[in-house]
Amino acid sequence: LSAGLLRQATYTTTRLGIYSVLLERFGGADGTPPPFLAKAAMGMTAGAAGAFVGTPAEVALIRMTADGRLPPSERRGYHNVFDALVRMAREEGVLTLWRGCIPTMARAVVVNAAQLASYSQSKQFLLDSGHFRDDILCHFCASMISGLVTTAASMPVDIVKTRIQNMKTIDGKPEYRNGLDVLLKVVRYEGFFSLWKGFTPYYARLGPHTVLTFIFLEQMNKWYQRLFLSA
Repeated sequence: LSAGLLRQATYTTTRLGIYSVLLERFGGADGTPPPFLAKAAMGMTAGAAGAFVGTPAEVALIRMTADGRLPPSERRGYHNVFDALVRMAREEGVLTLWRGCIPTMARAVVVNAAQLASYSQSKQFLLDSGHFRDDILCHFCASMISGLVTTAASMPVDIVKTRIQNMKTIDGKPEYRNGLDVLLKVVRYEGFFSLWKGFTPYYARLGPHTVLTFIFLEQMNKWYQRLFLSA
């Protein structure tokens, strides 16, 4: 739990903060939002930065989650996330904290480009329709659309990441050469739509997470503007 909370406190705050700043910086002088492709590029930038900042907590989270499944002699026995970070840096070197940083950043680029850009675009579309106001109902509908888009975009990337992490060595050779090899073999042997196998439970997890993230973000932005910017 401590590692999961620290990951959210580093990864999520970084990506949302950077995206909000970029969205405001590159928007029109009259407050018009930037075009969709620009939003996607901002989401990719924010996602990569957030993943880099959040990788140490994610490494600790993965290790602490897997610890109970290891034989007693191989368990690390971290007391909490801070104990894990200090011991990893001391026993294995500081760079260990960023092990797997590149694939983590690649996944975050895809997920955030889809999630952040689709939310902003959906919210803009709903407001332009004239049937919605900038309130919680609008934020809820836009975030549900964003969750759907993000699920569709991120599932193939998650499958690649999971298959590589769990791959076996056969006759001295790894099961997959790289991420592209995973995609080609999955499509060839399991079918194209197997890249989205388990779509419903995945969306059932990601949908509420996206809804809560953006509703809280929008409310906090309003409070911040009311309490500090308007003062």
